[in-house]
Amino acid sequence: MIAKMMKWALASVPRPLLIRLSYIVQWLSPVLFKGNRFVDPIDGRGYSRFFPYGYGENQRPNALCPGTNSLERHRLLWLYLKDYTDFLTKEQKLLHIAPEQCFYGRFKKMNNLNYTTADLFSPLADLRFDVQNIPLEDNSFDTILCNHVLEHVDDDLKAMSEMCRILKPGGLAIMQVPLDPDYALTDEDITITDPVEREKRFRQYDHVRLYGQDYPNRLKAAGFKVTTFDAQQELPEGWFSKYALPKREMLYICSK
Repeated sequence: MIAKMMKWALASVPRPLLIRLSYIVQWLSPVLFKGNRFVDPIDGRGYSRFFPYGYGENQRPNALCPGTNSLERHRLLWLYLKDYTDFLTKEQKLLHIAPEQCFYGRFKKMNNLNYTTADLFSPLADLRFDVQNIPLEDNSFDTILCNHVLEHVDDDLKAMSEMCRILKPGGLAIMQVPLDPDYALTDEDITITDPVEREKRFRQYDHVRLYGQDYPNRLKAAGFKVTTFDAQQELPEGWFSKYALPKREMLYICSK
């Protein structure tokens, strides 16, 4: 009951305020959660525990790092960018849509990045626009990161096509989404507006779909070439417990 009350309380707090409040926890966390049970690869620090995270019955233990606010998907993405690409060294124009706090400060400090952020509401955004209608020129960016956004928009194919349009030929785009690998097809219905029904069907009150195994085909339909990074096959086994990573999550690496 308490967890449910906290969830709905947080849902009623504007996202910009939540972002500002979270910095207090980040500042105190290295002392309060000092330990070596888990390591966040983003900041390199050890922690005694991570926070649970999720909605309703989908709470995941040791998911949210109190120091960086990273979730499992963020830590996986960071390891991929750091160890499997030249992201940390190559000079590039980066568009970061719905910028995550765990990355924002680090990306701002990286001299190789010409870094632009975008969102409808976030105080971290340089630009404000709807991803279904991006007011930017064709072939503008070398890299686009847009994570856990497409499940919120009515026309995800339009949003994907817009990101493909502004990506440079040969560029890199990663658009992580909530995906159930047991679903062959994406389950979606934009007419459902009741938060309780959305959470029951799509696992979060503000989602309009839950992606399935057809997600890479949807990306291809938008114009992307797609390759798959299978974390369970590519990463050392010990990393999953050390970094609290998701074993069943795929990264779909898009290029144009």
